[in-house]
Amino acid sequence: MKKLQTVTLGCSKNKVDTEHILSQVEDLYEIIPEGEDIPVHTILLNTCGFIGDAKEESIQAVLEAVERKRNGEAEKVIVFGCLSQRYMSELPALIPEVDAWFGAREFDPVIRELGAEPSAEKSADRYLTTPSHYAYLKISEGCDRRCSYCAIPFIRGQHKSVPMEDLVEEATRLAAKGVRELIIIAQDTTYYGLDLYRRRALAELLQKLSEVEGIEWIRIHYSYPASFPEDVLDQMADNPKVCRYMDIPLQHISDKVLDNMHRHVDGAWTRELIRKMRERVPGVVLRTTMIVGHPGEGKRDFQELLDFAQEARFERLGAFMYSEEEGTYGAENFKDTITKKVKQERLDALMTLQSEISLAFNNSRVGSEIEVIVDDFIDGVYVCRSEFESPEVDGEILVRHDSSVMGDIDPYSLIGEFIKVRVIGADEYDLIAEPLEV
Repeated sequence: MKKLQTVTLGCSKNKVDTEHILSQVEDLYEIIPEGEDIPVHTILLNTCGFIGDAKEESIQAVLEAVERKRNGEAEKVIVFGCLSQRYMSELPALIPEVDAWFGAREFDPVIRELGAEPSAEKSADRYLTTPSHYAYLKISEGCDRRCSYCAIPFIRGQHKSVPMEDLVEEATRLAAKGVRELIIIAQDTTYYGLDLYRRRALAELLQKLSEVEGIEWIRIHYSYPASFPEDVLDQMADNPKVCRYMDIPLQHISDKVLDNMHRHVDGAWTRELIRKMRERVPGVVLRTTMIVGHPGEGKRDFQELLDFAQEARFERLGAFMYSEEEGTYGAENFKDTITKKVKQERLDALMTLQSEISLAFNNSRVGSEIEVIVDDFIDGVYVCRSEFESPEVDGEILVRHDSSVMGDIDPYSLIGEFIKVRVIGADEYDLIAEPLEV
């Protein structure tokens, strides 16, 4: 069989797109894992075009694939995704060695380019590129928000929810493959259902997914704060399969900056929402992202952001510097006058503060007994996560194999299984634990 290798860049939503395409062509190709350095027939790149750094990474990956083709290590290079969607009129002329370019919104042309006819029967199938015990579930495409800094709406189009019955079917098929954890993703998960059902239906979807046999954990990513559906908090508090974990990108706290960002919330709303989450879901872990250096962010605005981070004490917080993106409202209406040096200083200050908060949170967990899922076994150590860690973005819980507890069990047989551990050490990212029972 011909060898096909994929390179998926950007967010986990892109990973799902790649997996859907691979499921349609896996009978025609031997799928080579990303990063494996062997000659292949075709390299398929799924690109990101969200911000400057992501675009540079995608372009570099395309150039590396072209170089492999030039060296005889690949016969064909196909590129699709957000970068090519955004720059379709320019890229083919700039990198003519690429055999075919496709956008981000339609997969059928990519599948046909790979030699297969799209099959409706396989539309709910996935060729998993994650470990077999967890998978991302994309519940909608596109975004109706118009945040001033964001290019996603004109790259991905308007918000379009996936029907609930289709998602349940996809989850059922994933569970049959051994998936035990679903990570709910979309450009905005809390908007789910408005176009199909005329209501925010994320909580109802969570309930239906939790009824799929084999699914044990469901976690939520990419939730928008404006008009947040509070019945989701009830699911998180009362449904044992819904992790007490929420990824909710807030971006800022200053009223002026939030207004410039077109976020449709203010600082008071944001603070009240965080208070409700903490109150209604005791022990919830919150992940957020912030943007520093947005046009209009003065010293007082940034200090307010630092004060808010100290006050809210997010267990996980990431940040990035504002990047002016052509075609966005911000690029057309604001001047990016804050220097890169100042942006970097603000980013460093925020992340230094967050490092202290994350360390304090992890230290508070020392001595606790928790259930974890085993992601891997490396050099005598189980790499695990609890309901409070999402794969690929959060820290890990490292558990050394202990034969006095585990007996002569094959350690690799525990990958994808749940075990009970006691936390005995911590740093700002990871925890150290000892096994209690398997």
